[in-house]
Amino acid sequence: MSDPLPHPGSPPVPARVLAPRRRARLTSAIGVALVAAGCMPPRPQAEASAGDPLRRSVPADALPGTGLSVLQGGRPGATRVILVHGTPGGADGWIDHVLRPSVDMEVLALDRPGFGRSGPATAMPRLADQAAAVAALLPADGTPAVLLGHSLGGPVVARVAADHPARIAAIVLLAAALDPALETIHPMQRLGAWWPVRGLLPRAIRNANVELMALGPELEALAPALASIVAKVVIMHGTLDPLVPVANVGYAQARLTNARCVRTILLEGRDHFLPWNAFDEVQQALRIALEPGC
Repeated sequence: MSDPLPHPGSPPVPARVLAPRRRARLTSAIGVALVAAGCMPPRPQAEASAGDPLRRSVPADALPGTGLSVLQGGRPGATRVILVHGTPGGADGWIDHVLRPSVDMEVLALDRPGFGRSGPATAMPRLADQAAAVAALLPADGTPAVLLGHSLGGPVVARVAADHPARIAAIVLLAAALDPALETIHPMQRLGAWWPVRGLLPRAIRNANVELMALGPELEALAPALASIVAKVVIMHGTLDPLVPVANVGYAQARLTNARCVRTILLEGRDHFLPWNAFDEVQQALRIALEPGC
């Protein structure tokens, strides 16, 4: 018979006491919950190792004592495009787009703070902190950049565009979670946040759970800042997205009142995982974002 989970009032149970099979079941259960919350994406076509020669580390004031791990591709000196993953995710998830940009651009994909090879070890659930890390990748000469955020990366790039309006030419909101009223918490996520279980989870799952548990209030705090975005906005969303409902599109349209222009592209019959199953369409969104006009 497997060891039962401790009662909330019980003392801590050392990780070594729980059998490896029990730990695997816990990780799997939380993983299922995160799938239901919009995480755990499929793999890109290219192997993650293809990005090893493109890896570099970038200092970031938002991560004192650590840094950001970044994949860099495309043509240096061209318009910089920064790709921001959801949760958990990582820069490796963008490897197809880094290796095969469809137009002339410099492409940077980062491991967001708390994921991949970026610090810190713990989660940074505040959108403002995540946005500060992304802002560290903006061109030092002030040339405006283009940002693309997928899923939870969407509100991160929106926060950057609101905080640095003069430095952002356009943002792409790809299956982006923006409406706080549409955020729900799976019961297994609450289990994953419970201290006896939290320490048994892999870092990526643990930190993703922290981010998702905090996302609703973070989106409420972001809401008034959406009117500060003056960049061009491209919204792309699958009509059959079961994880981040397409109703987020209407929410964004209603609040991006000062954007230079808003272009919406709905992909009929597509789901949440557009970076991997809609490569051409995502590249199309980037081409639109890079065009000088609206």
